[in-house]
Amino acid sequence: MSQHSASTSASHGGDDHDHDIAAHVRTYLIIFGALLVGTVLTVAMYYVDFSSMALTVAVALFIASIKAFLVAGYFMHLLSEKKLVYGVLVISAIFFVALMGLTLWGSRDLPRNSETKTLYVP
Repeated sequence: MSQHSASTSASHGGDDHDHDIAAHVRTYLIIFGALLVGTVLTVAMYYVDFSSMALTVAVALFIASIKAFLVAGYFMHLLSEKKLVYGVLVISAIFFVALMGLTLWGSRDLPRNSETKTLYVP
């Protein structure tokens, strides 16, 4: 009796698992389509004459940022790893501030009996 109930619950659990996989595949296909649209937009923007170089760079960076977010967020699963990502970001910021502080603190330390030399550049 226990084997029958275990196999029945396993097959029922498998249906939920199949549904989860189908939902993930659908999400990946939507993201893939969005990346294709972004690539077509990137190529199309090559043929558009913008008024300034700054506007051209801004549009290119905007499209590239959206595509990078989609790849990092969905294909690299970073949207579901928020605690880990923020933890690494905080630790990196702490080390950056500490190293910059040490650099600035020691920037005026000179060896004994030495003097600062000014470099002359015409």
